Amino acid sequence: MTTPVRPARPVTPAGILAHELDELSRLLDDTVHPATAARLRRAAALATGLDPYVGRCTTPESPALAALAQRTRERDWDGRRGDGVVVALEQEMLSGHVEGQLLRFLVHATRARRVLEIGMFTGYSALAMAEALPADGELVACEIDADVARLARECFAASPSGGRISVRVAPALDTLRELAAEGARFDLVFVDADKAGYADYLDALLGPGTDDSGLLAPGGIVAVDNTLMQGEPWLPGPRTGNGDAIAAFNLSVARDARVEQVLLPVRDGLTLIRRV
Repeated sequence: MTTPVRPARPVTPAGILAHELDELSRLLDDTVHPATAARLRRAAALATGLDPYVGRCTTPESPALAALAQRTRERDWDGRRGDGVVVALEQEMLSGHVEGQLLRFLVHATRARRVLEIGMFTGYSALAMAEALPADGELVACEIDADVARLARECFAASPSGGRISVRVAPALDTLRELAAEGARFDLVFVDADKAGYADYLDALLGPGTDDSGLLAPGGIVAVDNTLMQGEPWLPGPRTGNGDAIAAFNLSVARDARVEQVLLPVRDGLTLIRRV
């Protein structure tokens, strides 16, 4: 079922800031000093132009990714909740062009052959990474919602890279336990699932102790999405449950002697983690 495409609401710190400044600049009237008004309008232009400019200067997405993004935007998500989770599904969950290209770049840079994704949604990030894999590479995508998994599989089937993706529909921790029992190891892992589960996912990837046990191969990288969570971790005032979960996760990673990490201000925050 499709619905008229609505503009995506701002869900990143940069996007929310741009929206606020743009709205404030529209409220200006003659009582505001001209110099102050000019500065506010310049700040609004600086903020609102950032994401579009970054997108224009980033390698374009493939036709298959563009088609997948369009299908996601056209889908009627109103009132739709994911299987087994309490969060509502929405088009804003799509990783999108710039982040997808960054993940694809990471596959190339790390020369990854086996990639794991925890939290697939409609499959944009999975397909972006699969496009960068060698012909014999493999991506395993964990998704709890059977409906969005069906949509993703349809999109994968239309792409020459889609055959590299294997989708497992189940709670992610169950799938991680199965993969560990199979002896699977992954060169790159992308985590974009329920925020309260992030700490458990990282523990499963690293394994117990300080050795190279766990699902992450030696030298592997974990990329964790939404680690800025719309600015909630540092803004004053009450947080949502996701804001609390991300603030706690970021703090635990910063204190974890097993790893080193860098938080990149890409979209809603992307933290890269590696074992030391």
